[in-house]
Amino acid sequence: MIDDSRLEEVVGRYAELTERLSDQALYDDPKAYKEVSVERAGLEELAERAKEFLDSKARLAQNKADLRAESDSSMAELYKEEISNLEESLETLTEQIRVLLLPKDPYADKNIIMEIRPAAGGDEAAIFAGDLFRMYNRYAESKGWSVSILDAQPTGLNGYKEMVFEIQGTAVYRHLKYESGVHRVQRVPETESQGRVHTSTVTVAVLPEADEVDEIQVEMKDVKVDTFRASGAGGQHVNKTDSAVRLTHLPSGVVVACQDERSQHQNRDKAMRILKAKLLDMERRRQEEEYAADRKSQVGTGDRSEKIRTYNYPQSRVTDHRIGMSVKNLSSVIDGDLEPFSQALQAHEQQELLAAEGH
Repeated sequence: MIDDSRLEEVVGRYAELTERLSDQALYDDPKAYKEVSVERAGLEELAERAKEFLDSKARLAQNKADLRAESDSSMAELYKEEISNLEESLETLTEQIRVLLLPKDPYADKNIIMEIRPAAGGDEAAIFAGDLFRMYNRYAESKGWSVSILDAQPTGLNGYKEMVFEIQGTAVYRHLKYESGVHRVQRVPETESQGRVHTSTVTVAVLPEADEVDEIQVEMKDVKVDTFRASGAGGQHVNKTDSAVRLTHLPSGVVVACQDERSQHQNRDKAMRILKAKLLDMERRRQEEEYAADRKSQVGTGDRSEKIRTYNYPQSRVTDHRIGMSVKNLSSVIDGDLEPFSQALQAHEQQELLAAEGH
């Protein structure tokens, strides 16, 4: 049962925020303007459904009253038809509102930093790490997002022993948070002369990016900064200067490094962004564990030790082990068609949350 008073509060709050956005004084305070805009955007869909629900419920009550007072049989049939339509509409709206009222992921609308690293499988795992980077890059392009490499350590055959990159856009974390974990590939490596299928694994970490000002404050007295000469691609300049930067956050023990840029200053800035994202991710996981300590979800927490997906090349099949979903279009998935998995995992998480809420 949906609490009408709660929906009325949502509609009222949305109207209040809309009115505040028309106040010229708000534009003089960028921080306050952003807060109001974000809160209003977060309420928009729920407020629209809530208003529609309340209006439909009022019309249903009025039609039932009119039906009881109606003596004309033809008019009575019209009232009955309208009542049936309204009841069906309210049933649909109820389901939509139940989902919209679920606790919101506070990180859902954030940009992300992704880390891809080979695990088991040597050169083949490094090659698959490159395949996954290109898969996410193409998915980001399809969504109109931008991708920026923060740190890359390439190997031969278009592989990587590490790839760290940022994706910016609308609700990036909401769509890609389910990618955290171990990705397994089964295929015949390019270097395999006898045609045997090998199994390799790659780890993916998805970190919601911290806002520059408000969320994660890092005191430089708590950070040890080391500089060193970068390795890998970059020409002679890379090997002649200590442009690479390693940051160690002493309270947490988190270590990050960046060597992709020629400038030590640029590498330091990028490393700090990665460090803040890692610290925010630690806080997110702590809050998540507190909130959901008493329930287990098939989607999981995104723990990197979880084997979440298998890419089977001989059978052209991709299987997500958390929800038992398999598709027979591996080439499309590797080419960036991740939306079916994203939508299915979002829907599954909603059902888990509804069950946890007792609905």
